[in-house]
Amino acid sequence: MNTPGLFITGTDTDVGKTFVTALIARELTAAGVKTGVYKPACSGAVFDADGQPHWEDIEQLSQATGGRFADDLICPQRFQAALAPPVAATREGRFVDEELLRSGANKWDGQVDLLLVEGVGGLLCPMTEKETIADLACDLAFPLLIVSRLGLGTINHTLLTVEVALSRGLIVAGIICNEVPSPEDDAALDSDREEIASRCRVPILATVKHGQNEPLQALPAGGLIDWQSLAQERG
Repeated sequence: MNTPGLFITGTDTDVGKTFVTALIARELTAAGVKTGVYKPACSGAVFDADGQPHWEDIEQLSQATGGRFADDLICPQRFQAALAPPVAATREGRFVDEELLRSGANKWDGQVDLLLVEGVGGLLCPMTEKETIADLACDLAFPLLIVSRLGLGTINHTLLTVEVALSRGLIVAGIICNEVPSPEDDAALDSDREEIASRCRVPILATVKHGQNEPLQALPAGGLIDWQSLAQERG
């Protein structure tokens, strides 16, 4: 691919990857950067009153870029069950097309200035019968943004994700900590960040409160993050 991009992965499922991807896409789009959003495969549909399936992740990504791109371009492979893509595909008598995962990304060439790719689940989540998200990330060769949900267990999950990424030769641009509503006090959340930062070889770029609409503020001094500069650091 000739288009620069970032690959957004997470420490687990439901950690806020789509939320963060959409937040970055809205910020870039508002700044006049023509931004694409690509989710190679999506599972877990909701059904309307007529029984038609919809995928909330795709709708959120589409809205973040002003609805200017077709759903098939954003996500060419969609499955109904809320399971890992190859498992959900098998339930429908289908399979995840490995070639389409990659060629679907190539279709964005020449259409956008920057492409945000959102993975599924965590970095070692099954992507096909034989591959994981990490395999696809290696082939696309975009720097990673790791979304980490603050809370119990996040230190281990985050450090494991970074370790796997670096062991595969992936560039990790940084970590974004997603602060979801939690019974834990603020001091516990702060200690999570401090422990990750002190034990990790990549920076924590920002902390976001889940559901906020404002652009991410860079740590530690504040200000906007230069996503285009990060995206230029191709693998």
